[in-house]
Amino acid sequence: MKYRLPGALGLSLILAACGDSATDSAPVIESVPVPESVSARDAVAGVLHEHTAVLASDEFEGRAPATRGGQLTIDYLTEQFSALSAGPGNGDSYTQQVDVAEITATSDPVLQFNGSFDASPAYKTEMVIGSRRHVSPIVVEDSEVVFVGYGIVAPERGWNDYANVDAEGKTVIVLVNDPGYATQDPNLFNGNAMTYYGRWVYKFEEAARQGAAGILIVHETSPAGYGWDVVDNSWSGPQITLAAENGNAHLAPIEGWLTLETTEALFAAAGMDYQELKAQAAEPGFSAVPLGDIRASMSVETAVRGSSSQNVIAAIPGSTRPEETIVYTAHWDHLGIVADMEGDNIWNGAVDNATGTAALLALAELHLEQPAPPERTVVFLAVTAEESGLLGSQWYVENPVYPIETTVANINMDAMNTWGRVRDIVVIGHGSSELEDYLADSVVSQDRVIVPEPTPERGFYYRSDHFNFARAGVPSLYAEGGTDSRANGNDWGVEQSEDYVANRYHAPGDEYDPNWDLTGAAEDVLLYFEIGNRLANESNWPEWYEGNEFKETRDASAEARD
Repeated sequence: MKYRLPGALGLSLILAACGDSATDSAPVIESVPVPESVSARDAVAGVLHEHTAVLASDEFEGRAPATRGGQLTIDYLTEQFSALSAGPGNGDSYTQQVDVAEITATSDPVLQFNGSFDASPAYKTEMVIGSRRHVSPIVVEDSEVVFVGYGIVAPERGWNDYANVDAEGKTVIVLVNDPGYATQDPNLFNGNAMTYYGRWVYKFEEAARQGAAGILIVHETSPAGYGWDVVDNSWSGPQITLAAENGNAHLAPIEGWLTLETTEALFAAAGMDYQELKAQAAEPGFSAVPLGDIRASMSVETAVRGSSSQNVIAAIPGSTRPEETIVYTAHWDHLGIVADMEGDNIWNGAVDNATGTAALLALAELHLEQPAPPERTVVFLAVTAEESGLLGSQWYVENPVYPIETTVANINMDAMNTWGRVRDIVVIGHGSSELEDYLADSVVSQDRVIVPEPTPERGFYYRSDHFNFARAGVPSLYAEGGTDSRANGNDWGVEQSEDYVANRYHAPGDEYDPNWDLTGAAEDVLLYFEIGNRLANESNWPEWYEGNEFKETRDASAEARD
């Protein structure tokens, strides 16, 4: 490496070096002198630059899974972890195979309503439907249509939208988000902040558990957090799912979305007012409403192709409680090459997520520089296929190398700050778990403040790899540098963030720039390190806060630990 972290640094030195003048007062370890010109922050920033430049280079072809660029990434990460002396995390291997299936519609899917509403909504402009089952064709005929409100079954909240209906074989119409957002009542679900019950993933899962033949989510831009174009682009192309022995037979045969306009016309034809029923659905005790004589018939024809990729796993074994683990995660994949695109057709994914992957390597180096091994095992997990729906982390959680019930915590990194030091750190899913208490202790040394995410209604907590750990009950922290630039102020920082989202996010323009100021990202890495190192050397088990939707699952795993 061109940059090396100061060797054998005690935790107090690393943390103190984050301040403007901390190196002057930091303790010096005589056996391993630290150059005065190199602070821990600057050293970490150098490591981030080095790895990000490689991972986001054109040579790595956008790091798409199951491609040459993807294999180069896997090889690079394996070599780097090995060079650091971070041991293989999957027995004697640094990789875990992830089997996936690509499902591509071979013709436009068809949705036909009959009865009072005799219509066939147009594919892509009025509806998008598909199937994640690994068989073809999938046909649903003459299915009764029922409006089930938000499609939520939450016993801990006294809420069951399916209580008064047998959904077996029916097509259910479901609202996006959850009742808390609709009412803005802070005492209903999480108020404005989306819960897992508001995510389309949950709604599809619950409809399948209820035996529905089809589920159609009503798209509205505000509660969804994105426009119809996102639905169209995300669901009309090839769909990647994990391989499954049952061919995904546990999923509903047909899943999809309806535009608001199509839904309003559907309800009107049934003699009902969509907006009135939507308002009723946000109140406790709502009962599902059949849409009269209206029936739905749907058909989807697909081709299924199997493939595989790899998660990369390295670990530092615990000295006294090796069965207990702290897992750092970052996804190594991006979108690859778009062959038929003119001009620059490599989607390099420098910020998203070469930076987070580089941070994973920096964290491994920080932990390995400690004078003694951790008491608990520290795992560095670079997952594949995040951009395809968090598949690599889902595979790991469903096929864990280290038992989920003895996984202490997950700390996730997805797109690091590239514009310098900031005063704030944003917690995605603020108010979730006691890991935020650990973060609150750690930010003091950097003179920083914790702020909640500005748009909790959009459900970003459920859109990165920590979510799969959370869903399995593992307390998970997803925090990132904010926008309040120490050098240029908050307005300037907001401009940088908005410029990235508008011009480079998921676009060929997300390229590495050697002029980036990664000192802010380095400070974030040092926070993650302090939290992980503390967890790795204590016996506490952080918990979800009361009322969190994942607490019950964690409580059950606590019983398994006992």
